[in-house]
Amino acid sequence: MEKEQSGKTLDEQQDFTRGSIPVKMTKFMIPILGALILQAMYGAVDLLVVGKFGTTAGISGVSTGSNVINLVTFTVTGLAMGVTVLIGRYLGENRPERIGKVIGGVICFFLALAVILTAALLIFARPLAVLMQAPPEALDLTVQYIRICGGGIVFVVAYNVISSIFRGMGNSRLPLIFVSIACVVNIVGDLLLVAVFHMNVAGAAIATIAAQAVSVILSLAIIRRQKLPFTLKRSDVRPNREIHKFVRLGAPLALQELLTNLTFLALCAFINRLGLDASSGYGVAQKIVSFVMLILSSIMQSMSSFVAQNVGAHMEDRAKQAMKYGMGMGAGIGVVIAYLAYFHGDVLSALFTSDAAVILRSFEYLKGFAIEAVVTSISFSFMGYFNGHSRSLFVMCQGLAQSFLVRLPMSYLMSIQPDASLTRIGWAAPAATIFGILMCLAYYIHMNRQSAKIRQRQRNDEKRSRKAGEVNR
Repeated sequence: MEKEQSGKTLDEQQDFTRGSIPVKMTKFMIPILGALILQAMYGAVDLLVVGKFGTTAGISGVSTGSNVINLVTFTVTGLAMGVTVLIGRYLGENRPERIGKVIGGVICFFLALAVILTAALLIFARPLAVLMQAPPEALDLTVQYIRICGGGIVFVVAYNVISSIFRGMGNSRLPLIFVSIACVVNIVGDLLLVAVFHMNVAGAAIATIAAQAVSVILSLAIIRRQKLPFTLKRSDVRPNREIHKFVRLGAPLALQELLTNLTFLALCAFINRLGLDASSGYGVAQKIVSFVMLILSSIMQSMSSFVAQNVGAHMEDRAKQAMKYGMGMGAGIGVVIAYLAYFHGDVLSALFTSDAAVILRSFEYLKGFAIEAVVTSISFSFMGYFNGHSRSLFVMCQGLAQSFLVRLPMSYLMSIQPDASLTRIGWAAPAATIFGILMCLAYYIHMNRQSAKIRQRQRNDEKRSRKAGEVNR
């Protein structure tokens, strides 16, 4: 079945207001997960190839440098989530004619942002590497990675914005195609530049940006052939009121991502002080962690789109059912991941390096982190639900509370112990998440009470209206 929308059509598969919730969410989530996995393979392949064909200092350089680039990428992704939610809301409200103006504003805003980010990364690459306390052997390599990736950050921004637009429309298949193209190019580029031409960190950075560029160019060519539920006119590509709307939704999420990832940069700096083996081991563990978190991130992203459509269509019960389904599915998968991380983290780490000392330190961190795979499924499902309700300000507040009240202080205290262990440092992540879950639960109860009061007032108003009508008759 298709739903008519001002001369355009919304495919039944992209309509989240009807049909089986588990089936719809799972079908939508799987391509998102695939895209996230492939996107994470950028950094993972860089680290893997440099680990096998480069140097230990190169591993640290890629690890520390990619943390800086991830800070930028995740911030842009958080800001672009406002676009996803706004488009989903307009589709749920049956107002697709607004989407063209949204995308026109998106083009103007994110192009200007990309120019600013490029200049900042090129100018401040060395101060950032020093601030990260990159080991002396890896300092120049870290600067090199940041500058090369910074020079091509416009393609990173473009990919994430294009993907957010299609996820807002309920289409998670095209982003998967885009990132699949990029992943293939990146793997070939890494093997050619690092393994064959021995360019070490520089080769890995060039391959990453080249892959993003190819992906964006081909994605634009693919989009031109798609039947879309909206029209985009040249007159739409200008600053407009829609910019304020998606920035208002996305800015709290972007600020949360920025500040949260700053705490991860601080954690990386804490660990860098423990030596090259600890720095490289943490870098390997973080790549494994990034894959672990992908399933849970895909749940949150799909939840935001799913809930936004249903909220726009005034189907709150369906939105709550989707949140509960996401929690259950994520927790079940998280248990399996936690088992692998805690008992077989050394096997996973050996995929990235053959250095026994680095493998040992990576496994050490994964043991402390393991339970995070379970508790984050609950946290991310809550956040997706709140994002879909445009409650991104609370999502930001609880995220910052997690980071600055628990994760950062606990990580620092564990890192300055005489017998500092990466396992104990790893405990900070699940401790922070559990704190955040308690905040989310309290806010969810508060939202329900607010909704109940509003419904009661509406019922009372209806009763008074009926009584007034009877008196008049």
